[in-house]
Amino acid sequence: MSQSPAAVPAAFMRAEIAEQPDVFRRILTAYDTEIAPVRQAIQRRRPRLVQFVARGSSDHAALYAKYVVEVLGEVPAGLISASTFTVYRRRPDLSDALVVAVSQSGGSPDLVESVRQARLAGAFTVAVTNAPGSALAEAADRHVTLHAGPERSVAATKSYTAELLTLYLLLAPEIGGLAGLPDVAAAVIAGFGDIAAGRDLCSGVTRLVTTGRGYAYPTAREAALKLMETCYISAQAFSAADLMHGPLAMIDDCVPVIGVLPPGEAGAAMAPVLGAIRDRGAPIWTVGAKGDFTIDSAGLPDALSPLLEILPLQQLAMSAALDRGIDPDRPRGLRKVTQTR
Repeated sequence: MSQSPAAVPAAFMRAEIAEQPDVFRRILTAYDTEIAPVRQAIQRRRPRLVQFVARGSSDHAALYAKYVVEVLGEVPAGLISASTFTVYRRRPDLSDALVVAVSQSGGSPDLVESVRQARLAGAFTVAVTNAPGSALAEAADRHVTLHAGPERSVAATKSYTAELLTLYLLLAPEIGGLAGLPDVAAAVIAGFGDIAAGRDLCSGVTRLVTTGRGYAYPTAREAALKLMETCYISAQAFSAADLMHGPLAMIDDCVPVIGVLPPGEAGAAMAPVLGAIRDRGAPIWTVGAKGDFTIDSAGLPDALSPLLEILPLQQLAMSAALDRGIDPDRPRGLRKVTQTR
C-alpha cells in the first residue's frame, strides 16, 4: 500500500520547491490582468515613500522589495513595526505614502490592524497575499494574489519566491525580459545534486552564520530562517557589512558560514568579507553568481537573482533536516498560519 503524501517526510516541501518554476509562469501570465492595474494605480499616486509590513518569510520578501524600491526607483522605503499600531497604538502620518502588506495567509491580526490604521493615516494600501478572501486582502485598498496555490508545508518555499516576483512586478520602475525566468529556475532546481558540500557543512552543527549583501541579504535571512525552523540549527543572518562590525569576532573553525554572492556591485563588495571569514578558518559554502553552487542567471536583471539564489538553500534546509531525522513539513511547535497581535 502506498503512503499518503502526509505520511512521507518532506513530501509537501519537496513538491513545493519543485513547483516554483510553474508558479513563476502563473504570475507572469496574470501580470496584464491582475498586477499591472495595481502597478498603474501606485504609479499614478507617485508615493513619496514606501513602507512594508510583514512577518516571517514575508518580512524577508518585504526587505527585498525595499531594495528594489530604493535601488531601482530611488524612492525611500522602510519596514513598519506593526507594534507601532497594535501595541503602542500610535498612528504616524502616512499621507502620500504607499503601504504594502505581505503575507502568505493574510490572517495575522497585527498585519490586518496595521493596514487599517495605515489607511486612516492617509496611506494608499496594497495587500500581497496567497489568500484573496483573507482579512488582510479585505482591509487594503487593493489586493494582489500570489498564485502560489495551496502551500501545505509549514516552511514557506513557493509562496516566498512568489512574493519576490510579485513585488518586483509591482514596484520596479522598469520591467521586461522575464520570459526566461521559469526555465532558468527549472535549470537551478535540476542542479540540486551540487549541494552535497552544503549538506556536509550542516552535518552535526548546532549553529552557523549566513551572510549576503544588497539583494542577497534578504536571501541570507530567509536561508537562516529555513535552517532554524526545519533543522533546529541556531542560524544567525548578517549583512556582510554588518558582519564586519563586530560579529566577525565569533567566527572561527567551529562556526560554519553560508555566503550568498549576488551578481554585480554587491557581489564584488562581498570579496573582502569572504576573505576575512576564510582567514579565521571557518568552513564556508557559497551560493550565487560565483559560488560553490553557481547560478547562471542567463541575462536576467540582477534584481531577480534572489528568486534563484534561495532555491538551493531551500533544498539544503530540507535535505539537512532529513539527514537529522526531522520531517521539515512538521517542525516542532510551529503551525502554517501564525497569528500575532
